[in-house]
Amino acid sequence: MSIVFIMLINYISCIIFINIIRIRSYTGKKVANNVKMLDEIKFATRQRLQFIEVMAYYTGMISRSTLAKAYGISDPAATKDLKLYNDLAPDNLEYNPSVFSFVPTKDFDEVFADLSPQSVLSMFAQNLLTMDNPSGNTPIYGITAEELPLPSRMPDKSIVAEIIRAMKTGSQLQVTYHSLSQREDVERSRIIEPHALINTGLRWHVRAYNHDSYDFRDFVLSRFTSAQQLPAAAESSQSYDDDWMETLQIKLKAHPGLDENQATALKYDYDMKSKHIEINVRRALVGYILQLLKVDTTLNHSLNPNAYQLIVTNRDEIEPFASWAFM
Repeated sequence: MSIVFIMLINYISCIIFINIIRIRSYTGKKVANNVKMLDEIKFATRQRLQFIEVMAYYTGMISRSTLAKAYGISDPAATKDLKLYNDLAPDNLEYNPSVFSFVPTKDFDEVFADLSPQSVLSMFAQNLLTMDNPSGNTPIYGITAEELPLPSRMPDKSIVAEIIRAMKTGSQLQVTYHSLSQREDVERSRIIEPHALINTGLRWHVRAYNHDSYDFRDFVLSRFTSAQQLPAAAESSQSYDDDWMETLQIKLKAHPGLDENQATALKYDYDMKSKHIEINVRRALVGYILQLLKVDTTLNHSLNPNAYQLIVTNRDEIEPFASWAFM
Protein backbone atom coordinates (compact mmCIF):
# COMPACT_ATOMS: atom_id res chain seq x y z
CA MET A 1 0.00 0.00 0.00
CA SER A 2 1.52 3.35 -1.01
CA ILE A 3 2.39 6.05 1.49
CA VAL A 4 0.20 8.55 -0.43
CA PHE A 5 -2.84 6.26 -0.16
CA ILE A 6 -2.26 5.76 3.58
CA MET A 7 -1.94 9.52 4.08
CA LEU A 8 -5.19 10.07 2.15
CA ILE A 9 -7.06 7.53 4.30
CA ASN A 10 -5.72 9.15 7.46
CA TYR A 11 -6.76 12.59 6.20
CA ILE A 12 -10.33 11.47 5.43
CA SER A 13 -10.62 9.75 8.82
CA CYS A 14 -9.40 12.90 10.52
CA ILE A 15 -11.99 15.06 8.74
CA ILE A 16 -14.83 12.70 9.72
CA PHE A 17 -13.62 12.65 13.32
CA ILE A 18 -13.38 16.46 13.45
CA ASN A 19 -16.92 16.86 12.09
CA ILE A 20 -18.32 14.52 14.76
CA ILE A 21 -16.32 16.30 17.47
CA ARG A 22 -17.66 19.65 16.22
CA ILE A 23 -21.15 18.46 17.00
CA ARG A 24 -20.43 17.11 20.45
CA SER A 25 -17.88 19.71 21.64
CA TYR A 26 -20.26 22.58 22.42
CA THR A 27 -20.72 23.42 26.08
CA GLY A 28 -24.11 24.34 27.51
CA LYS A 29 -27.14 24.06 25.22
CA LYS A 30 -26.37 22.48 21.87
CA VAL A 31 -29.24 24.09 20.02
CA ALA A 32 -30.17 24.12 16.35
CA ASN A 33 -28.14 27.25 15.53
CA ASN A 34 -24.92 25.45 16.46
CA VAL A 35 -25.73 22.56 14.14
CA LYS A 36 -26.62 24.78 11.20
CA MET A 37 -22.92 25.37 10.50
CA LEU A 38 -22.57 21.70 9.61
CA ASP A 39 -22.94 22.04 5.85
CA GLU A 40 -22.78 18.32 5.34
CA ILE A 41 -26.16 17.82 7.04
CA LYS A 42 -29.00 18.86 4.74
CA PHE A 43 -31.86 20.90 6.15
CA ALA A 44 -34.48 18.17 5.63
CA THR A 45 -32.27 15.63 7.37
CA ARG A 46 -31.56 18.01 10.24
CA GLN A 47 -35.33 18.48 10.77
CA ARG A 48 -35.78 14.74 11.14
CA LEU A 49 -32.85 14.59 13.57
CA GLN A 50 -34.52 17.32 15.62
CA PHE A 51 -37.77 15.37 15.64
CA ILE A 52 -35.92 12.28 16.86
CA GLU A 53 -34.48 14.33 19.69
CA VAL A 54 -37.76 15.98 20.74
CA MET A 55 -39.73 12.72 20.66
CA ALA A 56 -37.05 10.76 22.50
CA TYR A 57 -36.63 13.29 25.28
CA TYR A 58 -40.20 14.46 25.87
CA THR A 59 -42.19 11.30 25.18
CA GLY A 60 -39.47 8.92 26.33
CA MET A 61 -39.16 6.96 23.07
CA ILE A 62 -38.71 7.20 19.32
CA SER A 63 -39.35 4.32 16.94
CA ARG A 64 -38.68 3.77 13.26
CA SER A 65 -42.41 3.62 12.52
CA THR A 66 -43.08 6.90 14.37
CA LEU A 67 -40.40 8.70 12.37
CA ALA A 68 -41.54 7.16 9.07
CA LYS A 69 -45.18 8.10 9.67
CA ALA A 70 -44.40 11.67 10.75
CA TYR A 71 -42.38 12.48 7.63
CA GLY A 72 -44.01 10.15 5.12
CA ILE A 73 -40.78 8.27 4.45
CA SER A 74 -40.06 4.56 4.11
CA ASP A 75 -38.99 2.37 7.01
CA PRO A 76 -35.49 1.91 5.53
CA ALA A 77 -35.14 5.71 5.24
CA ALA A 78 -36.23 6.10 8.86
CA THR A 79 -33.74 3.43 9.92
CA LYS A 80 -31.01 5.36 8.10
CA ASP A 81 -31.93 8.57 9.98
CA LEU A 82 -31.88 6.79 13.33
CA LYS A 83 -28.50 5.28 12.53
CA LEU A 84 -27.18 8.72 11.55
CA TYR A 85 -28.44 10.21 14.80
CA ASN A 86 -26.84 7.46 16.86
CA ASP A 87 -23.58 7.90 14.95
CA LEU A 88 -23.52 11.64 15.64
CA ALA A 89 -24.82 11.46 19.22
CA PRO A 90 -23.72 7.99 20.37
CA ASP A 91 -24.43 8.60 24.08
CA ASN A 92 -28.03 9.85 23.75
CA LEU A 93 -30.16 6.84 22.83
CA GLU A 94 -30.31 3.14 23.58
CA TYR A 95 -32.59 0.52 22.08
CA ASN A 96 -35.27 -0.92 24.35
CA PRO A 97 -36.66 -4.12 22.81
CA SER A 98 -39.64 -4.18 25.19
CA VAL A 99 -41.12 -1.10 23.46
CA PHE A 100 -39.44 -1.63 20.07
CA SER A 101 -38.03 1.89 20.33
CA PHE A 102 -34.98 3.94 21.19
CA VAL A 103 -35.17 5.59 24.61
CA PRO A 104 -33.05 8.41 26.07
CA THR A 105 -30.08 7.48 28.21
CA LYS A 106 -29.35 9.07 31.58
CA ASP A 107 -26.59 11.08 29.84
CA PHE A 108 -28.93 12.46 27.16
CA ASP A 109 -27.97 15.97 26.01
CA GLU A 110 -29.56 17.76 23.05
CA VAL A 111 -27.47 18.23 19.94
CA PHE A 112 -29.87 19.26 17.18
CA ALA A 113 -32.96 20.71 18.89
CA ASP A 114 -33.71 23.43 21.38
CA LEU A 115 -35.46 21.36 24.04
CA SER A 116 -36.54 24.26 26.23
CA PRO A 117 -40.24 24.05 27.18
CA GLN A 118 -40.80 27.47 25.56
CA SER A 119 -39.82 26.05 22.16
CA VAL A 120 -41.24 22.54 22.42
CA LEU A 121 -44.65 23.38 23.91
CA SER A 122 -45.22 25.92 21.14
CA MET A 123 -44.54 23.14 18.64
CA PHE A 124 -47.02 20.89 20.41
CA ALA A 125 -49.66 23.65 20.43
CA GLN A 126 -49.27 24.30 16.70
CA ASN A 127 -48.74 20.61 15.88
CA LEU A 128 -45.43 21.34 14.16
CA LEU A 129 -42.82 18.66 13.52
CA THR A 130 -39.82 20.90 14.25
CA MET A 131 -39.03 24.45 15.29
CA ASP A 132 -36.19 25.02 12.82
CA ASN A 133 -36.37 26.97 9.57
CA PRO A 134 -33.69 27.68 6.94
CA SER A 135 -34.00 31.47 7.14
CA GLY A 136 -32.95 31.77 10.76
CA ASN A 137 -34.25 35.07 12.18
CA THR A 138 -35.11 36.44 8.74
CA PRO A 139 -38.90 36.42 8.13
CA ILE A 140 -39.68 33.74 5.54
CA TYR A 141 -42.41 35.87 3.92
CA GLY A 142 -40.64 39.20 4.40
CA ILE A 143 -43.27 40.32 6.93
CA THR A 144 -42.40 41.43 10.46
CA ALA A 145 -44.56 39.82 13.16
CA GLU A 146 -43.84 40.17 16.85
CA GLU A 147 -45.09 38.28 19.89
CA LEU A 148 -45.38 39.94 23.27
CA PRO A 149 -42.21 39.40 25.36
CA LEU A 150 -44.01 37.86 28.32
CA PRO A 151 -42.06 36.65 31.38
CA SER A 152 -41.02 33.02 31.20
CA ARG A 153 -43.40 30.78 33.15
CA MET A 154 -41.88 27.35 32.67
CA PRO A 155 -40.33 24.77 34.98
CA ASP A 156 -37.18 22.87 34.10
CA LYS A 157 -37.46 20.81 30.92
CA SER A 158 -36.88 17.59 32.87
CA ILE A 159 -40.11 18.22 34.81
CA VAL A 160 -42.08 18.93 31.64
CA ALA A 161 -40.67 15.78 30.05
CA GLU A 162 -41.76 13.62 33.00
CA ILE A 163 -45.29 15.05 32.80
CA ILE A 164 -45.53 14.44 29.06
CA ARG A 165 -44.10 10.93 29.37
CA ALA A 166 -46.76 10.11 31.96
CA MET A 167 -49.42 11.33 29.52
CA LYS A 168 -47.92 9.32 26.69
CA THR A 169 -47.70 6.07 28.65
CA GLY A 170 -50.85 6.52 30.77
CA SER A 171 -48.94 6.44 34.06
CA GLN A 172 -49.35 7.93 37.51
CA LEU A 173 -47.09 10.83 38.38
CA GLN A 174 -45.59 11.80 41.74
CA VAL A 175 -45.23 15.59 41.81
CA THR A 176 -44.39 18.43 44.14
CA TYR A 177 -46.67 21.36 43.42
CA HIS A 178 -46.80 24.91 44.74
CA SER A 179 -50.45 25.85 45.24
CA LEU A 180 -51.97 29.29 45.79
CA SER A 181 -55.03 27.81 47.43
CA GLN A 182 -55.50 28.91 51.03
CA ARG A 183 -57.09 25.54 51.76
CA GLU A 184 -53.92 23.61 50.92
CA ASP A 185 -50.32 23.56 52.03
CA VAL A 186 -48.15 25.95 50.06
CA GLU A 187 -46.06 23.12 48.61
CA ARG A 188 -46.57 19.41 49.03
CA SER A 189 -46.28 16.10 47.27
CA ARG A 190 -49.24 14.52 45.51
CA ILE A 191 -50.07 11.89 42.89
CA ILE A 192 -51.79 12.96 39.68
CA GLU A 193 -52.71 11.34 36.37
CA PRO A 194 -52.17 13.93 33.60
CA HIS A 195 -54.00 13.60 30.29
CA ALA A 196 -53.74 16.97 28.48
CA LEU A 197 -51.86 20.25 28.19
CA ILE A 198 -53.74 23.57 28.04
CA ASN A 199 -52.40 26.79 26.55
CA THR A 200 -54.59 29.59 27.92
CA GLY A 201 -52.81 32.28 25.93
CA LEU A 202 -51.25 33.52 29.17
CA ARG A 203 -49.70 30.37 30.62
CA TRP A 204 -49.70 26.57 30.35
CA HIS A 205 -51.75 24.21 32.50
CA VAL A 206 -51.81 20.44 32.98
CA ARG A 207 -55.22 18.74 33.07
CA ALA A 208 -55.04 15.79 35.42
CA TYR A 209 -56.88 13.53 37.83
CA ASN A 210 -55.89 14.39 41.39
CA HIS A 211 -55.67 11.46 43.81
CA ASP A 212 -56.10 13.71 46.86
CA SER A 213 -59.38 15.31 45.82
CA TYR A 214 -60.69 12.45 43.66
CA ASP A 215 -61.48 14.77 40.76
CA PHE A 216 -60.05 16.28 37.58
CA ARG A 217 -58.52 19.72 37.84
CA ASP A 218 -55.98 22.04 36.24
CA PHE A 219 -52.46 22.56 37.52
CA VAL A 220 -50.34 25.55 36.48
CA LEU A 221 -47.29 24.10 34.73
CA SER A 222 -44.82 26.61 36.16
CA ARG A 223 -45.74 25.64 39.76
CA PHE A 224 -44.40 22.09 39.53
CA THR A 225 -41.07 21.83 41.31
CA SER A 226 -40.56 18.09 40.79
CA ALA A 227 -42.15 15.23 38.86
CA GLN A 228 -41.41 11.52 38.71
CA GLN A 229 -43.23 8.96 36.60
CA LEU A 230 -44.45 6.00 38.66
CA PRO A 231 -44.62 2.38 37.47
CA ALA A 232 -48.34 2.21 38.31
CA ALA A 233 -50.75 2.66 35.42
CA ALA A 234 -53.22 5.55 35.56
CA GLU A 235 -56.64 4.52 36.85
CA SER A 236 -58.36 7.32 34.93
CA SER A 237 -58.24 8.60 31.35
CA GLN A 238 -59.40 11.55 29.33
CA SER A 239 -62.71 9.84 28.64
CA TYR A 240 -63.56 9.89 32.37
CA ASP A 241 -63.16 13.67 32.54
CA ASP A 242 -66.71 14.90 31.81
CA ASP A 243 -65.80 18.60 31.80
CA TRP A 244 -63.10 17.86 29.24
CA MET A 245 -65.24 15.68 26.99
CA GLU A 246 -68.40 17.82 27.09
CA THR A 247 -68.70 21.20 25.36
CA LEU A 248 -71.05 24.15 25.74
CA GLN A 249 -71.65 27.47 24.04
CA ILE A 250 -70.59 30.81 25.52
CA LYS A 251 -72.72 33.73 24.37
CA LEU A 252 -71.20 37.18 24.58
CA LYS A 253 -72.25 40.67 23.50
CA ALA A 254 -70.99 44.24 23.68
CA HIS A 255 -70.81 45.82 27.13
CA PRO A 256 -73.87 48.06 27.71
CA GLY A 257 -71.51 50.83 28.80
CA LEU A 258 -70.14 51.20 25.25
CA ASP A 259 -71.65 53.80 22.96
CA GLU A 260 -73.08 52.93 19.54
CA ASN A 261 -69.85 53.63 17.64
CA GLN A 262 -67.79 51.53 20.07
CA ALA A 263 -70.26 48.66 19.85
CA THR A 264 -70.11 48.80 16.05
CA ALA A 265 -66.29 48.68 16.10
CA LEU A 266 -66.49 45.68 18.42
CA LYS A 267 -68.78 43.97 15.93
CA TYR A 268 -66.00 44.20 13.31
CA ASP A 269 -63.38 43.05 15.83
CA TYR A 270 -65.18 39.77 16.40
CA ASP A 271 -66.92 39.40 13.02
CA MET A 272 -70.28 39.40 14.79
CA LYS A 273 -73.04 38.34 12.38
CA SER A 274 -75.64 39.37 14.95
CA LYS A 275 -75.45 41.09 18.31
CA HIS A 276 -73.86 38.02 19.89
CA ILE A 277 -70.56 36.16 19.78
CA GLU A 278 -71.05 32.41 20.13
CA ILE A 279 -68.08 30.24 21.11
CA ASN A 280 -68.19 26.47 21.47
CA VAL A 281 -65.65 25.30 24.05
CA ARG A 282 -64.87 22.44 26.41
CA ARG A 283 -66.56 23.00 29.76
CA ALA A 284 -63.15 22.81 31.46
CA LEU A 285 -61.90 25.78 29.44
CA VAL A 286 -64.80 28.21 29.91
CA GLY A 287 -63.06 30.31 32.56
CA TYR A 288 -59.93 30.74 30.49
CA ILE A 289 -61.93 32.08 27.52
CA LEU A 290 -63.64 34.65 29.74
CA GLN A 291 -60.30 35.62 31.24
CA LEU A 292 -58.47 35.90 27.91
CA LEU A 293 -61.22 37.99 26.28
CA LYS A 294 -61.47 40.19 29.41
CA VAL A 295 -65.20 39.65 29.79
CA ASP A 296 -67.04 41.63 32.46
CA THR A 297 -68.52 38.85 34.60
CA THR A 298 -70.01 41.05 37.33
CA LEU A 299 -73.76 40.80 37.92
CA ASN A 300 -74.37 44.50 37.26
CA HIS A 301 -71.67 44.93 34.56
CA SER A 302 -69.80 47.40 36.77
CA LEU A 303 -66.31 47.06 35.27
CA ASN A 304 -64.81 49.70 32.98
CA PRO A 305 -66.25 48.99 29.49
CA ASN A 306 -63.10 50.37 27.84
CA ALA A 307 -61.09 47.58 29.46
CA TYR A 308 -63.83 44.91 29.62
CA GLN A 309 -65.73 45.28 26.37
CA LEU A 310 -67.86 42.11 26.50
CA ILE A 311 -70.45 40.62 28.83
CA VAL A 312 -71.95 37.12 29.15
CA THR A 313 -75.58 36.66 28.14
CA ASN A 314 -75.99 33.03 29.26
CA ARG A 315 -74.39 33.30 32.69
CA ASP A 316 -76.66 30.70 34.31
CA GLU A 317 -75.56 28.05 31.80
CA ILE A 318 -71.82 28.50 32.12
CA GLU A 319 -71.14 29.79 35.63
CA PRO A 320 -71.33 26.29 37.21
CA PHE A 321 -68.28 25.28 35.16
CA ALA A 322 -66.16 28.39 35.84
CA SER A 323 -67.32 29.92 39.12
CA TRP A 324 -63.83 31.28 39.79
CA ALA A 325 -64.08 33.54 36.72
CA PHE A 326 -67.31 35.23 37.85
CA MET A 327 -67.58 38.17 40.23
